[in-house]
Amino acid sequence: MELTISDEKTKELLTEVLVEIMQQKREVFQEIFLEALEEVGLANAIVEGRKDEFIGEDVIMIGLSLNEKKIMFDDAEARTK
Repeated sequence: MELTISDEKTKELLTEVLVEIMQQKREVFQEIFLEALEEVGLANAIVEGRKDEFIGEDVIMIGLSLNEKKIMFDDAEARTK
C-alpha cells in the first residue's frame, strides 16, 4: 500500500511541525533570528560605508585608544563608589 499526500497537506503538516518546534525551542529560534538580524545590519552598514570616504588607520587607532581610556576611567570611577 502506497501513501500519498497532496502538496497542500504536506505544506500544512510542515507548517504545524515548524510552529511546534519554534514553540518548544523558543530561545534557540530567538537567538537564530537575532543573529540573522545582526548579520543583515552588518551587511547594510558595510554597503553604506562603501558610499562614504575612507578614513585612515591612524584615526581608527586614536578612536580605539580614546575609547579604551574611557572604559578604564569608567571602571576606576565605578570602583571608588
